[in-house]
Amino acid sequence: MQTETIHAIILGIIQGLTEFLPVSSSGHLEIAKYVLGGQQLPEESLMMTVTLHFATALATVVVFRKEIGRILRGLFQFRNNGETAFSLKIILSMIPAALVGLLLEEQIEQLFNRQIVLVGASLMVTGFLLFWANRSRDTQGAVTYSNAFAVGIAQAIAILPGISRSGATISSGLLLGIEREQATRFSFLMVVPLIFGKMAKDILDGGVAMETDAVSSLLPGFIFAFITGYLACVWMIRLVKNSKLSYFAWYCLAVGLAAVLYGFANHLY
Repeated sequence: MQTETIHAIILGIIQGLTEFLPVSSSGHLEIAKYVLGGQQLPEESLMMTVTLHFATALATVVVFRKEIGRILRGLFQFRNNGETAFSLKIILSMIPAALVGLLLEEQIEQLFNRQIVLVGASLMVTGFLLFWANRSRDTQGAVTYSNAFAVGIAQAIAILPGISRSGATISSGLLLGIEREQATRFSFLMVVPLIFGKMAKDILDGGVAMETDAVSSLLPGFIFAFITGYLACVWMIRLVKNSKLSYFAWYCLAVGLAAVLYGFANHLY
């Protein structure tokens, strides 16, 4: 088995686990690329990142197929009911991240280029946020339009590698008083349209053009990201319901601190 394929499988497993667990998939991917000796240009590195995120988005579709069907019915029925309201909340939550992605695309791409100190510092921020959210007790509310937009802002901030998207959005939901399982499900559903939109944009812009040999490394990563992502998604719902975020908080702090110290020691900033 070629080294590139082995590396892709490792990255796929990391992506699948960390996309849904609140420990930052993008941050772990950047650390893994450095540890594995990846020498890709920023755009090539981003291509692998987007491909693996696409795999976990498909895993989300499978896990939440009933909820996604509800969203689609709401979009096309245009009735004043719960399904339409839920669809509008999903759309509203997408706006901040979509604007940041469109307006700051080039700057964001540069962040996915072995920025180990940035990743480490962001992981530590994620850890403190998880500690804070885990202490939330008044979490019996529903998703409203205002807190859907607020969670969307958290998702936009989580574009930074090292800030966990699921950690930021779930924590924001809990701090806003949203019921734990509902906050988790909304967190996972709100990212799906953004990932598919990103893939569509890259295809139209020619950003996903690749050589035949690149497929041999991207495909194994995609497959393993999908499988591990599906398992991690189901597991994460149970963990949030049982208030287990502190475990991930400690993990993020430890990995983040190690990354920062390693980055400064090797002048990777």
